[in-house]
Amino acid sequence: MNLEKLRELATELDELVWLPEFGVGFFPVKEQPYDVEYWQKYREMDQFPSGEYLTDFRIEFTQITDPSSMVDVGIGGGRFCEDMDCAGFDINPKAIGWLKNEKRWHNLLMSTKPVDYLTFWDSLEHIHDPETILSRVKNSVFVSMPIYENAEHILRSKHFRKDEHCWYFTDNGLKWFMRLFGFECERQSTGEQLYREDIQTYHFRRLNG
Repeated sequence: MNLEKLRELATELDELVWLPEFGVGFFPVKEQPYDVEYWQKYREMDQFPSGEYLTDFRIEFTQITDPSSMVDVGIGGGRFCEDMDCAGFDINPKAIGWLKNEKRWHNLLMSTKPVDYLTFWDSLEHIHDPETILSRVKNSVFVSMPIYENAEHILRSKHFRKDEHCWYFTDNGLKWFMRLFGFECERQSTGEQLYREDIQTYHFRRLNG
């Protein structure tokens, strides 16, 4: 199955295209709301008890003691970057400004320098074509995202966001998707579901890495 053809078909139809045999779906998101208000919303959410819990859980889940070669992709309000003391990448101008001011900016689209670890906390499903970014990783990718049972589950889910989420997966679908880019699932957890419906967290390691 060709992911580019899936994206093209969904864009042509302007609707969610779901492939049950793969457990993968794509919705052609057009305009994404990444602006000052978006940044401020997640900056505030980071200070909630749920934000503290999620950050602590994610740091513990990565099991990384040296984050100097780690980049957080789609930083939300920036708390993980702060607490983990790692670099970050985003497309929100406000987030980019904050990262540059904090000397944490790492442009994964422009720099070809490989990194050991990427984290995608609620962000991989936003990225239309993640191939370039994933190609930068030498060791591991950490992902949290909604996981669905089928197309009906997607359509009734609060995570079906036509202005943000373009990728939709079953558990097996996400693992299949990541294998296309050279990664195998090493660990997974439902720990984020204490606060968040249907979210699962994964550690994918590069094959032969």
